[in-house]
Amino acid sequence: MASDGREALYQGDNSAGQSIRRPMSPHLGIYRFRLSMVLSITNRMAGVFSALGTGLAVAWLGALAQGPKPFARAQKMAGHPLGQLVFAGWSVATLYHLVASVRHLIWDSGARFGKREIDADGVRALGATSALAGGLLGAFAILARRHRKGQTS
Repeated sequence: MASDGREALYQGDNSAGQSIRRPMSPHLGIYRFRLSMVLSITNRMAGVFSALGTGLAVAWLGALAQGPKPFARAQKMAGHPLGQLVFAGWSVATLYHLVASVRHLIWDSGARFGKREIDADGVRALGATSALAGGLLGAFAILARRHRKGQTS
């Protein structure tokens, strides 16, 4: 047996119940690390965080529907620096998931499957996410500043 794992076999049973030896799946150490591997995992995590953030948004809307006191509590939590950090994370996760989904739609059409194209599109996806998130969060920061100035005048 080779010491690098190429000869690693799995002892299992076939459908007739007979004992057989099958090759094991290659370990991650065999693959060359690629940006697309990280982006794929990040896209899945972004989808989960986006869904969780949507749940928080529904809770915020529920507080709005319950009346002024519950809504004031929700606004206080959302205005806290930790609440703002959660909002920023939700925004970035949702935008990245959107950009990565467009990338997957392009792949579903059968286009841009070359290794160089996939890597280049990964960098573009990160750039697009950064630009969209910067624009959205910047707009919210400007609106929040204007809102605070309006309350103090």
